[in-house]
Amino acid sequence: MRSRPERRVAEELDRRGLAAPAALLVDAHRPLAPLIGDLAAAVGPLFSALLGRQADDVRSIAEDPDGLDRLTEELRKTSADAG
Repeated sequence: MRSRPERRVAEELDRRGLAAPAALLVDAHRPLAPLIGDLAAAVGPLFSALLGRQADDVRSIAEDPDGLDRLTEELRKTSADAG
């Protein structure tokens, strides 16, 4: 079974030492979730060029209405496990 996109993104950010700052940024931008979802759909090809394989994960999180909430939860779990 393949892990959820939120988990994969959280693990990658944690591997790079960015889980805690990313959790703060995602939480701060939660009110903009609908706009972020629309933006993700519009600039999908740019995501692919910049992020490679993770572009699909980031796009699916951004386009899902509850995606940012689940990503924040995963980032908090990841940073709590590391600490």
